[in-house]
Amino acid sequence: MNYWMLRGLVFAGAMVVVRLFQGALIDVWQTQAALISIVLLILFLAGVIFWGVRDGRGDAAANPDPDRRADLAMTWLLAGLVAGVVSGAVTWLIGVFYKSLYTGGLINELTVFAAFTALLVFLGGITGVTVGRYLIDRAGAYAPQRGGGGEEDRADTDVFAAVRSDE
Repeated sequence: MNYWMLRGLVFAGAMVVVRLFQGALIDVWQTQAALISIVLLILFLAGVIFWGVRDGRGDAAANPDPDRRADLAMTWLLAGLVAGVVSGAVTWLIGVFYKSLYTGGLINELTVFAAFTALLVFLGGITGVTVGRYLIDRAGAYAPQRGGGGEEDRADTDVFAAVRSDE
């Protein structure tokens, strides 16, 4: 299973659980609806950021050179899109049978709610990756190679390798 698919399905399930808790709690305490929604979204976002920090730390530890690191932005974007669409569809399906769940129509769930979830997952994941990479990079273990000569030069990164004479 792809990394982005795993993240997307985990956060789709988490968003469905958040929406179920939100519906149940708001039914009990209607006057606290805004506070309940904000707290549940912060908890969801904390989980996304935590996973993003783990990704960023792992990638920075595996690749000390910042130019050689993986493109985790695309991973988190795809994960957010999967999480949004899947959670919107599942929430709508549950909402057909469980009327206490606050859902809109299918089109609304697959567009507006999916975009909101995708944005939460993407921004939270990228924020976490940035923090995770910073935590590894601040130690200063990576020192860029300067100077020339020797086996340390790489022909695929040296832009002047094609015009130099072989001495």
